[in-house]
Amino acid sequence: MSKYILWFKEISSKDVPLVGGKNASLGEMIKELSEKGIQIPDGFALTTKAYWYYLKENKVDKKLKEIFVKFDPKSLQSLKETGKAARKAILQAKFPKDLEKEILASYYELSQKYNQKNTDVAVRTSGVAEDQPTMSFAGQFETYLNIKGKEDLLNAIKKCIASTFSDRAIAYREEKKVPHLKFGLSVGIQKMVRSDLASAGVIFTLDTETGFPDVILINSSYGLGEILVKGRVTPDEFYVHKPTLRQGFKSIILKNLGRKDKKYVYSKTGGLKEVNVLSAQQLKFSLTDEEILILAKWSCLIEKHYKIPQDIEWAKDGKTGLLFIVQSRPETVHAPKDTKFYEEYKIKTAKKPILTGTAIGNKIGQGKVRIIPNISQISKFQKGEVLVTKMTDPDWVAAFPLASAIVTEEGGRTCHAAIVSRELGIPAVVGVKGATKILKNGQLVTVDCVSGGR
Repeated sequence: MSKYILWFKEISSKDVPLVGGKNASLGEMIKELSEKGIQIPDGFALTTKAYWYYLKENKVDKKLKEIFVKFDPKSLQSLKETGKAARKAILQAKFPKDLEKEILASYYELSQKYNQKNTDVAVRTSGVAEDQPTMSFAGQFETYLNIKGKEDLLNAIKKCIASTFSDRAIAYREEKKVPHLKFGLSVGIQKMVRSDLASAGVIFTLDTETGFPDVILINSSYGLGEILVKGRVTPDEFYVHKPTLRQGFKSIILKNLGRKDKKYVYSKTGGLKEVNVLSAQQLKFSLTDEEILILAKWSCLIEKHYKIPQDIEWAKDGKTGLLFIVQSRPETVHAPKDTKFYEEYKIKTAKKPILTGTAIGNKIGQGKVRIIPNISQISKFQKGEVLVTKMTDPDWVAAFPLASAIVTEEGGRTCHAAIVSRELGIPAVVGVKGATKILKNGQLVTVDCVSGGR
């Protein structure tokens, strides 16, 4: 019996304290939903016991206490210094021999199952306070894809542990009042799905903006799903009507073609690389109607099992043509709401908008434009400004609470900027073509998320 590792098939939703929300959900679905036809790639989890063992054996737990004594949460400079020192302490540590042996034995067993010497895996963090109904921790920790072999696997796990103290994860925990040194981490190692040869995406089992429960929203793009979550493309968007789907109808009610000009594929040296999508392929939907309906039916089954709206990640294997669910967690914005009252915002103008995109949330924001081309210039951003950029990723999170609104040129309803701004209650418009060229620094603008979805 392993001391520090559990296979997904050994895990259930009761094991959140041991393996975090993400891994507990994978184990629960493999146990309870595989028999209903839902396909989930196999894998195993390093438990929080492994995390604390790694820290204590290397005396990193004591170093972290010393580092956080000096932390000033109101200072961006202190955030950077604290994060850097914490990550350095973790990365310089070594795996205890017995833990390393367990990890590699499990990895080789997983490889054998898929008839490979060193199989390709995804290495993902699964936090103990993560994926809870009021917190998404969307993108706060690192994920490493297309990892093969002993050295790369151990390095990826170590980097996942270090990402507990990324600047963005520290900032998010401060915002959500989660104690830094009591926050445990599990690491999941899961067989990869070859979606670099097909498509992948995200599903919400309700309308992300209104919370309307009778639809399923599916976002899809070519290649690995990371590109969609990071907001680097504007994905295809499909809506399916749940009540008529349950009655046996092919109830796809909306199909919007996205701007899928880039995709992530496997790099020959490991990891991923970004490539352009052929023009002819960009003009086609990345899922067939049949595949949309299969994913919608699976999503209904997952939601029914958990009895709460879900945020689901899926992938299609380009080698086999099979669909897989790779993650499912509670939806964090509408599900926890106490709906005893209804909020409505109105905009008092008849002017036509200068730019349009996909509205996130149902609020109105106003302020002076601040165009931030990349993360290195984020320190220029001031409280109350409207953040305008090509796209955001999790490194931008520290600036989000300062923004009166957010505008990005790329991304859809399920990208990182959309999930976090929705959760923080900040109006955002994503997929706004030409925003960084047409808007000017200092320009006073109103960001309207109430006058329509687009």
